[in-house]
Amino acid sequence: MNYIEVVSKLGKRIRTTKNYWDFIITKHESIEQMEKEVTETLINPEIVRLSKNDPNVYLYYSKYRKHYLCVVCKHFDEAGFIITAYLADKIKRGKLIYETYKNNI
Repeated sequence: MNYIEVVSKLGKRIRTTKNYWDFIITKHESIEQMEKEVTETLINPEIVRLSKNDPNVYLYYSKYRKHYLCVVCKHFDEAGFIITAYLADKIKRGKLIYETYKNNI
């Protein structure tokens, strides 16, 4: 049974189970109880980059306090799953797939 399931900004149905989410937060305790923020990052990211190492892995970013929340997902045809999620100081390099443009007027 899926714990998190959402259609991402890129139109992929991204999911994870409760057991796998618990595994992620054992490695990245700073995102414990951030399911809502992870879901929002997938739906409405500020930036999405393609992994330099795997053409099927996408990194979704949104600003979170002084950091970025990064949700790393593996994409298939119409679906995908969360590999990991963590707070990062900066956005990793990789091909830009999507970016929200802020209007500075």
